[in-house]
Amino acid sequence: MKQLALIGSTASGKSALALSLAQEHNALILSIDSLSIYKEIDIASAKPSYDELASIEHFGINCLTPNETATVFTFIHEYHRAYEAAMLQKKNLILVGGSSFYLKSMIDGLSYVPEISDETKCVAAEMLHNLEEVHHFLSQIDPITMAKITPNDSYRIEKMLHLYLQTSTPPAQWFEAHPPKPIITNCPILNIDIERPLLRERIAIRTQKMVQSGLIDEVAQLERLYGRAPNSMKAIGIIETLEFLDGKIDKIILIEDISTHTAQLAKRQQTFNSNQFEHVTNGSVEELYKISRAILTHP
Repeated sequence: MKQLALIGSTASGKSALALSLAQEHNALILSIDSLSIYKEIDIASAKPSYDELASIEHFGINCLTPNETATVFTFIHEYHRAYEAAMLQKKNLILVGGSSFYLKSMIDGLSYVPEISDETKCVAAEMLHNLEEVHHFLSQIDPITMAKITPNDSYRIEKMLHLYLQTSTPPAQWFEAHPPKPIITNCPILNIDIERPLLRERIAIRTQKMVQSGLIDEVAQLERLYGRAPNSMKAIGIIETLEFLDGKIDKIILIEDISTHTAQLAKRQQTFNSNQFEHVTNGSVEELYKISRAILTHP
């Protein structure tokens, strides 16, 4: 069984490339995308079509409801499922997605973290009413770790507080004693390199199609069912549509805002993909297609 990872900014063509390769080289697909993981968020996530999902077995898509929260552990679970299925079916595995942070976490590895007791969670919940105070408290205990975490990063502060309260050990010491173990190994990484003017044009076209395909109705239904509090409701494409539904912007500005914010995201993704992976092959879709074929067919 061979595996490879296709990364690239949103609208770079990675999903179409993955689908083509999977069809030609007997592969399953694991989507690593922070929005496609959710059911009911179809247009806003630019999720593969029903026919595309039916033609190749996908993992990492339609796994959570929008009021749940995806984490790296969600994708670790999906990776294990996909890997086991590929081994059982004697197929290759293609990882594809724009949320490269999750891929990097699985390649670099994660440290063992003990199960957090209900008692610890209750104590932490009381403390976290004042996030800035908790950040200061943890900074006194572990200045090295907390220097990397901003005072408003509620998710990471909560994780560090849980770990300290559960183990009575500063996080830096805990992680030193429990070094990370990679989840994914032997997986070439291929990054789609695309010129920004072309990417902006593709983003603009895709945004137009999303709105024409019913993005506004989809977001209105999501808000009706789940409200605005879930993390999924703060994604690009959704948050701008909520402003439209509030009457703050018209449809022309809606399309412009989604396009602009998506282009800004794409720039951040390109920077991350270029700087955060030790071994990565950059190239056009055509170049990476040839390289991928060689990887998937090599004995």
